[in-house]
Formats: sequence, C-alpha cells, structure tokens
Amino acid sequence: MPRPFSDYDAGDWLRLRPPLDTMRSWRIARATDAFARRPPRAGHLAGLERAASGRQAMLTIAFNDPEILGRQIRAVRAFVSGPVHIVADNSSDAARAAEIEMLCRAEGVAYLRLPRNPWGPRSPSRSHGAALNWVWRRLIKPARPAAFGFLDHDIAPLAPDDPFAALERQPVAGDKRWTNERWFLWAGYCFFRIEVFDTIEADFGQDWPISLDTGGGNWRALYSRLDPDQIVQRPIENVGVFSGGPTSDCFFERRGVWLHEQGPTAGRPEFTAAKRAHVLALIDDALAAAAVRARASPAPEPSTHALAAAPP
Repeated sequence: MPRPFSDYDAGDWLRLRPPLDTMRSWRIARATDAFARRPPRAGHLAGLERAASGRQAMLTIAFNDPEILGRQIRAVRAFVSGPVHIVADNSSDAARAAEIEMLCRAEGVAYLRLPRNPWGPRSPSRSHGAALNWVWRRLIKPARPAAFGFLDHDIAPLAPDDPFAALERQPVAGDKRWTNERWFLWAGYCFFRIEVFDTIEADFGQDWPISLDTGGGNWRALYSRLDPDQIVQRPIENVGVFSGGPTSDCFFERRGVWLHEQGPTAGRPEFTAAKRAHVLALIDDALAAAAVRARASPAPEPSTHALAAAPP
C-alpha cells in the first residue's frame, strides 16, 4: 500500500519518492492480484474449503525443503490436536515440489501447490507474502474457518501445545516484530480469529514503504488499531548449536515450546549442515519420547454416551 503523501518530508519530494513509491506499490499490487487469480497447480481447492470451513485451520507455506517439512508435519500431528493442517507449497523447484507432494500424501496431510510465484527466489519475502495472500483469498476467505494460522516450514513443536488458545482472550496471536514504533506479527507463526477481517481488507505481504517485512501489510488496517501490550508474547531464546548458548555464528530459536531452525547460516555451509543435523535430532528425540509415552498410556475406555449413540 502506498504511504500517505503527508508522511514524506521536503527531501523526499525533491527526490520524487512519493510518486515513485506509489507507482512501485501499485505495480506490486497488480502482480499480486494477478497471481491470486491463478488456480493451484495441484490439490483440490474446493475440497479443502469444505474441510476447513468452521474449524481451526493451520497452514504451512512450504518452500523447497521436504526434509524439515516432514519433521514439522509429524511434530504437529504428535503435539497439536484439533486443527486441520494444510501444506501450501510455494516451491520454485519442481523436483522438490514433487517430493513435498509425495511426503504429504504419505503423511496424510492436505496439499496444495500454488501457481508459479511472480517473485520467486529473487525476492523471498515478497514471494512469501504473495503466497500468504493467495492462500487467504483463494482458501481461507471463502472457507471461513473459525480461526486460522500461518506457519513457516522450519518451525515445529517439541511438546504439546495449542497455538489457538490465546485467541480466546485476544483477536490475534503470535510473535511480535517491531520496526521503530510499528509492530506486526511474524509471518512464520501468526494466528487470527476469522472475524478480525470482516470489516477490513487483509494483506499479508510487506509494507515496504515503511520497512515492514512479510505480514506487515496488515499494519495500517489491523495492527495499528490494536494495543500491542494486550497481545501476549511467548518467550524467544537464541540457542547456540556449538556452545549451548546464544551465538551469532550458528543458532536456532526456541519460541515457547516450538523450535525454529532460522534458515541457513549465511556464508558458512558447514554451520548450516551442523545446525540442520542438530535441529532434526531435537525434533526426532521429542517425537520418540512422545511415542514412548503414548505406548505407556492405556487406551481410554470408550464413552458410554458414544456407545449409546453409535448406530447398530
């Protein structure tokens, strides 16, 4: 969305920033609108609308990484009960997309492959925002789930959790990000009551004229009208892979009971590989422990009410 002209100072006008920013904003908006009108390349959109309608829906935006996505799928199944989980595949690599589709089929998770993204790997944040807006316009808005949330593919729970629970006392939930005095929810973990968007137009992309990253497009219509002090923030901790403490060289994040890999370590491929191995091991250990607990727990007795209601 273009910035109001009143936000610009005299120096901005001398450099012609207001008209240039406005033209760039509308060009991005037109590309996003055209993308959102395209059908998915794989998946049954109408069926997923029916599956998500009236329920809690959790949607992962996948991108070229079936390995970490597989761990997320299994961790969500083990530790987050209730929501329908849907993978929206924004992959730019056809071979990786095929792997992700096969993975979802094997794991029994709903799958959509999004149309070719106009931004692609050259602009990851803009590509991600366009994917979120496609999912909102083509799936969530028509399906109208009771509540919905977005996940990055490299974040997974390590213990039982209900990410929708906070929505019982607040309209949105997730991890706050700040740019100067403005805030928005990190696009990798954000949840919303559906009625939040009944009277406003959602935009899960960037608001780049005011330096807000993916998800910040909702600043003007949504976040600017909410009190950030009323939005509960879970603890976030950087954990060093090698030292056991925070380090700028090689770390992942603990966000509450969720683990966030944090993507590759720039310029240090050996650190990236070490972090991936460590993250996968932590998720696998949590899943193994959950499986042991499940085997040790006796199966619940069937409800007499359920037996009485069951057909003969």
